[in-house]
Amino acid sequence: MITIKDIARVAGVSHTTVSRALNGSPLIKKVTRDKIEKIAAEMNYVPNYSAKSLVTKRSFTIGLFFSSIDQGTSSSFLVDAIKGISHVLDENFNLTVHGIDGVHNFGNIQPQRFDGILVMSQSDEDNAFIYHVKTMGIPLVVLNRQLEDPGIMNVVANDREGVKEAIDYAVSQGHQRLAIIEGKPGFKSSTERKQGFMDSLIEHRLQLNSDYFAAGDYSIESGYAAMTTLLSLSERPTAVFCSNDDMAIGAMNACYAHKISIPQQISLLGFDDIMFARYTNPALTTVRKPIADISELGTKMLIQLLQQPETKPQQLFVKTSLVVRDTVAGC
Repeated sequence: MITIKDIARVAGVSHTTVSRALNGSPLIKKVTRDKIEKIAAEMNYVPNYSAKSLVTKRSFTIGLFFSSIDQGTSSSFLVDAIKGISHVLDENFNLTVHGIDGVHNFGNIQPQRFDGILVMSQSDEDNAFIYHVKTMGIPLVVLNRQLEDPGIMNVVANDREGVKEAIDYAVSQGHQRLAIIEGKPGFKSSTERKQGFMDSLIEHRLQLNSDYFAAGDYSIESGYAAMTTLLSLSERPTAVFCSNDDMAIGAMNACYAHKISIPQQISLLGFDDIMFARYTNPALTTVRKPIADISELGTKMLIQLLQQPETKPQQLFVKTSLVVRDTVAGC
């Protein structure tokens, strides 16, 4: 097994210099660092992370925490989050994925276990966990949910504005009877998206019909059930906004089961722009929430906090965009 002493002999430097170079120390000149990294690669050097952790007092682990893995986190949401993080994290770090609702003892969340933590927050109930992490002094970035605390690094998209843009578009196509399939109760995103839906209706002076507010929980099954309920109304809506694309896919299947054609008989809009949205038949009109971009930017901010602990926390917004495809027709 190749060690840093072997690399030091070939490079003609001390093993301390090799260790510092491979750990990116600014004390080592770039030309020397590049030479040592090249030799290490040619010798197929594999770092001993256990030993490295003992020396540097670091775990080389980044924790990614969702509000819940089992409830309200779709597979596409999970994949996009990890995809964005992977664009930034290099092979020096391990990424572990957890649900906050599965953490039964906050005392296990220690600086010795995590160099930094990303929280993909979906609920105000995450605050106890977030403030525990902050109190422990672990570098922290909260993604997805807008916080009121300016002392925490926060990267979000404006769901409310994105939904309003989508409903404004449906109204511009002549729709006046609009329904919403809501997201999971208690999730901040559910509240924000519902508010964006209502903002547009109020601005256009359209009726807020309680029958057109259908319960959902972000699952495909709940989209199917909610759309079935909406289709049973004596006066059906002409357009339905689904608070995420998974529910929109369930809603499409409900329409198919009831022989209701989209968009000829009812129009449909989603939220997220998951990979499958462009491949549904017809292709889904939806709001693109760039989870991968949010995760990528958040990870860059976390790395900056690790390297420059004095970095001032800030709130960064990533813009949503309406993706017009084939599920909205003029009314």
